[in-house]
Amino acid sequence: MLTKMNLEGTWNLHLDEQKTDSESLPIYTDTISLPNTTSHAKKGRKNETILVGSLTDEYLFEGYAWFSKDIVIPDHLAGKRCFLHLERTRITTLWIDGVLYGTQNSLSTPHRYEISAGLTAGTHNLTIRVDNTSYPTKGGHLTSEDSQTNWNGITGKIELQFYERVFLKNVQVYPNLVHRSFDIKAELVGDPQDIRIIVSTHSINTDPVHTPGEQICIPDSNDLRFTYELGKDARLWSDDEPHVYKLHICLQDVRGRTLDTEEIITGLREFKADGDKFSINGHNTFLRGKNDCLIFPLTGYAPTVVDEWLRILGISKSYGMNHYRFHTCCPPEAAFIAADLLGIYMEPELPFWGTITDESSDSHNEAEQDYLIREGYAILQAFGNHPSFVMMSMGNELWGSKDKLNSMLKAYKEHDSRHLYTEGSNNFQFAPDILDESEFFCGVRFSKDRLFRGSYAMCDAPLGHVQTDLPNTLKDYDASILPGRDCTISESVMSEGEEIQIQYGTISTTVKAEAGSHKLVSPIPVISHEIGQYATFPNFEEIKKYTGSIKAKNFEVFQERLEAKGLGHLAAKYFTASGKLAVACYKEELEAAFRSKRLAGFQLLDLQDFSGQGTALVGILDAFMDSKGLITPEEWRTFCSDAVLLARFPKYNYEAGELFEARIELSYFRKKALDGCDLKWELQCEGYNLAEGTTKIPLLDGQQYITITDVHIPMPSVSVMTKVILRLSISDTDIYKTYALWIYPNELEVDWQGVNLFTEISEKALELLERGEDIMLFPSPDRIQNAVQGFYCTDFWSYPMFRSISESMHKEVAVGTMGLLIQKDHPIFGHFATEEYSTYPWWNIVSQSSSIILDHLEKDLKPLVQTIDNFERNHKLGLLMECRVLNGRVLMGALHHEHLMTTLAGRQLIYSFLQYVTSPAYQPVTRLEVEELQRLFS
Repeated sequence: MLTKMNLEGTWNLHLDEQKTDSESLPIYTDTISLPNTTSHAKKGRKNETILVGSLTDEYLFEGYAWFSKDIVIPDHLAGKRCFLHLERTRITTLWIDGVLYGTQNSLSTPHRYEISAGLTAGTHNLTIRVDNTSYPTKGGHLTSEDSQTNWNGITGKIELQFYERVFLKNVQVYPNLVHRSFDIKAELVGDPQDIRIIVSTHSINTDPVHTPGEQICIPDSNDLRFTYELGKDARLWSDDEPHVYKLHICLQDVRGRTLDTEEIITGLREFKADGDKFSINGHNTFLRGKNDCLIFPLTGYAPTVVDEWLRILGISKSYGMNHYRFHTCCPPEAAFIAADLLGIYMEPELPFWGTITDESSDSHNEAEQDYLIREGYAILQAFGNHPSFVMMSMGNELWGSKDKLNSMLKAYKEHDSRHLYTEGSNNFQFAPDILDESEFFCGVRFSKDRLFRGSYAMCDAPLGHVQTDLPNTLKDYDASILPGRDCTISESVMSEGEEIQIQYGTISTTVKAEAGSHKLVSPIPVISHEIGQYATFPNFEEIKKYTGSIKAKNFEVFQERLEAKGLGHLAAKYFTASGKLAVACYKEELEAAFRSKRLAGFQLLDLQDFSGQGTALVGILDAFMDSKGLITPEEWRTFCSDAVLLARFPKYNYEAGELFEARIELSYFRKKALDGCDLKWELQCEGYNLAEGTTKIPLLDGQQYITITDVHIPMPSVSVMTKVILRLSISDTDIYKTYALWIYPNELEVDWQGVNLFTEISEKALELLERGEDIMLFPSPDRIQNAVQGFYCTDFWSYPMFRSISESMHKEVAVGTMGLLIQKDHPIFGHFATEEYSTYPWWNIVSQSSSIILDHLEKDLKPLVQTIDNFERNHKLGLLMECRVLNGRVLMGALHHEHLMTTLAGRQLIYSFLQYVTSPAYQPVTRLEVEELQRLFS
């Protein structure tokens, strides 16, 4: 019977940064408690380097870490087959009593050494050397300073496992949905004669518990194949009904003595690519995915306990997620167990972000390629039984040999049919291809212009609709995924052998593209890759949460930079205002995905902040998976769940009396029918209904996309600009949705008479100011040198990283701003309804403006509307300002006033300006000299 000896506790420690002690065992001068990492235990010299682009590992150690421990083997365990099990580590080399036992290098799976021959009864010395510098591959986010750091140590289980003369090895469970059974494969180590196998199971999270009973198998060889029947009442596993079984396999001899037992958590499910969708147990499902890079800022390494993963995955589930893609990494087994219990579709990925080569390539690295292939098999063997493990990717944004990738996919599929496989995530970027052996496709475009994501970096332009289009709710990606004959999407097709520059990790590189085709149509499900990436300003209150060995020195630098610009007092407002805009961008991005009938799912980047790559604060949760206070899980689920109400309409701003028209649709992937339910729509203002109506939900009949009704609402007459809420809900369910709309008075008279409007600082303007008259100074945005271009959407991912990449590629750098900070209670907005942050009435205004850089202005000019700059530049940016010059007053901004007069929101804003400047409330505080004013508008 399997006996385990726990080796956790105090070990001797020796750190060899220079790697001088390669074979001879060192002299130990320190100790460490394992499982642990040297960094988390604060061992070694303190790291004085401050990383600005990522978190700083305060006790970073790279080199050889030697661990030694004396163990005592009792008489009853001596002579048994014994394995040393190290759950999670780096490259390990093992010695027992000074005798070398070998080296293992898996980054993704446990290291297991058979050490039977050396363990007689008595005391023995175990020495383990861990190297975190000589990886066969770079390791992706398993070793990156951008995510969980390049730690050194051993985490998770550390134990000796003692077996009897006969035991089971590599037990693999294949669910058979048709026959309601588990097909079990295993290796029997030892003599199979006079052995019987007793298999039983019970459901561990099902009510009522389903227990099929014991079944007996008599092996006739060491290659075991047998079937365990669950019966017609077997419970199925899926994201919404995650029924999990614990399979108990007992090996007995003829006397009934137990020789070995295996307990395996598994589930009965069939996850398939079914046309352009994924199906689970015959029912279509839509993947609502989160990208994960194993970011754990308290420890710097991934947890190996189930409870912690239940907490983490449970938070994601509360925000409507049902899928995790692990970016160039694979989590520990505890993550798969938690995903089994909660119902999360897991997709580990080989630890590779680069070029797959074959023998024909001059840069072919056969050792690296062979390592990656072995790593894939190891992942399948270690974690393949888990029902949550449904997909596997060959790596992130790969280039290189398609034949090699195809051969890898084919081999994995033949070896293990329980999962779906893809060539990689966003492979070949601008020249995508769908390999014959891929079972699903994950990317962002089918050609340069056939986009199916809402936002992009400037180096990957064209930008997405969330960044460029007038806000609306009509956009979907169906025409990009499956272009029809009348498709009007323009095309830029790669030519054979054309050299193109691409983003390659955090740098750029040049690759040769194979011939692209605008007619590429996917015959397999399509997942949109790393969608979102809407940045928020840092929350400096977060710094105090970094109580482990990983420190937010980058946040401290950003805070110091902001304070050096005299803007430190605005940090909290910057954080909230940019975050509110990011939430609105995410809402449109996600709804566009749910409106797309041809899309099979998305992978969000990210629900949580990413600590590296320049510091990408793109989450609505921080790096600790704690809420930033920007949106509740309940509200997020209104546009990210298995049931999403969608109103399609062309704009958010309406004139009083104008007809609001919307098509109400439902994306519905639940099994429960909505028979007899009603859709209720309400147009509300401050809690009161201005209009309302109900419609019966049509019978879905297995459909996932249904048009419920068209709504036509004449917008009510208003005397002032009014924000209203369109609320949709389905009776007797938790399904609802809200949209903010704005109504403008239709008899608004904008009277410029008597207003001194200037587009430059002329002699005439100065004369008027000298005489004590007031002016409005609105120069055309394109004439101002000392300014930043107006851009409504918040910045993409991380300004420092993509600025550097764009510059290296000689491409335009992103604007890099993060929305507006508005003095909403200022009397200038007495006739313009606004929040403190960007809302859709500002879209046209911002898009036809520039923000003037105020950094070098000696006076503290506080903008009425300030554009939030990114944390690298920290410009003080004024979109709208007021001041006193000479004897007059100036209302100013680089606004295209003629364009503003052509839009509802712009006209309303001008009207509000005019009412303000003719009122007693117009009392600018700051006084500027003429020379200062001229410098601002030079």
